Amino acid sequence: MGRIMIKDLSSMEGKNVDIKGWVDTIREHGKLIFIEARDITGTVQTITTAKDEINFKIAKSLSKESCIRIKGEVKPRPEGTQNKNSPAGNVEIKIEELEIYTRCPVLPFDIDNEEVGEDIRLKYRYLDLRRPLMQKNLLLRGKIIKLIRDFLFEEGFNEFETPMLAKSTPEGARDYVVPSRTQPGKFFALPQSPQLFKQLLMVAGFEKYFQIARCMRDEDLRSDRQPEFTQLDIEMSFVSQDDVINLTEKLLQKIWKEILNVDIKTPFQRITYDESMKKYGIDRPDLRKDKNNPNEYAFCWVTDFPSFEYSKEHGKYTAVHHPFTHPEMESFTKNPQTAKAIAYDIVLNGTEIGGGSIRIHEADIQAKVFEVLGIDEKEQKDKFGFLLDALKFGAPPHGGIAWGLDRLVQAVLNAESIRETIAFPKNKEARDLMTDAPSSVSDKQLKDIHIKLDLPKQEKTTSKK
Repeated sequence: MGRIMIKDLSSMEGKNVDIKGWVDTIREHGKLIFIEARDITGTVQTITTAKDEINFKIAKSLSKESCIRIKGEVKPRPEGTQNKNSPAGNVEIKIEELEIYTRCPVLPFDIDNEEVGEDIRLKYRYLDLRRPLMQKNLLLRGKIIKLIRDFLFEEGFNEFETPMLAKSTPEGARDYVVPSRTQPGKFFALPQSPQLFKQLLMVAGFEKYFQIARCMRDEDLRSDRQPEFTQLDIEMSFVSQDDVINLTEKLLQKIWKEILNVDIKTPFQRITYDESMKKYGIDRPDLRKDKNNPNEYAFCWVTDFPSFEYSKEHGKYTAVHHPFTHPEMESFTKNPQTAKAIAYDIVLNGTEIGGGSIRIHEADIQAKVFEVLGIDEKEQKDKFGFLLDALKFGAPPHGGIAWGLDRLVQAVLNAESIRETIAFPKNKEARDLMTDAPSSVSDKQLKDIHIKLDLPKQEKTTSKK
């Protein structure tokens, strides 16, 4: 007999079945023991009696969250005892065989307690993920990703993978760097985004690209940030800003309809950066009429960002989006430092869930932008020579957008933190409490990659007596 999933039991009255899963709850009533068994599809009540000495004894030894197999007959539950919250709540199983795969010890926390601290949840994440809410969150995340893939393939896109070991380039945040064992003193960088590779795929002539991309940025954390995160990356050749915006709205409209059964109206409102800052004092305005209504979805576009802003800390201009954003040429010709950018952010209820731009496809304009950013010709060649070379070989006009997929799922779920949408996130201090990472490595490993540690001295603390 093959395994039967719990969700399929409701139509199998009178049949003998074999189910496998975990002990959700155990209730003893004298000579009756009720075991609520759970698999990924739901729960079902199972019963054994003292007359069945072998199975009754096994059932008495069970603990919550033990992994089990149950074989037995599916029977209708008595009238008035059905569980409407379970897909198999109209039936129960009379246990004929009860097998324990692994017996669970005392749990480090109560899985059913929603008030458990986040750190202990992250330390035992594999237990935390058994909670119905977390399983719902992650399964819905997978459903959204599948929906996105299906939509983009229908729109003529192709999915690509880009390198995880790449060149360190100044893109804004700090890089996570990886030392090379075979080339002493040289380092790879983990990608902050696939930005340059997707542009090179446009130069290569693929025209429509997307990727569910893993990205890493060494930056300070908050509720909607992680050191490693996932983004939906989209790039297209021969497109305008309106083309990218229209595609994005069409996809968001589909997600909200199929996942939440909510019709969102398009086109979304558009507001310029200058208007947003003047009216709301922020470049990601919350346009909801009722800020306390979690079911109100106020999408908007913020456009016409500045290309550059002056950094007093660094004593030079920096890119507002990134150095590869195409400036609006009329303003750039007049005064590059105050030029507008052909850039756009998609905002939902005051949270930026994505941003994009039309890219620079002309090598000479890219070089001029680097100059405004204080990147001299030598550094241009050293850091971006491959890009400048590629743009000379018939690069097409192109543009795109990147969504923060974790933030998007958070918005769909109305979750408090993106950590509720990621299987194994880091905590607020960028630590993995479950695996205790980051951690030290051996002297041999350091020697292999030609690294010597120069750690900051720990301050001594003195106690007053």
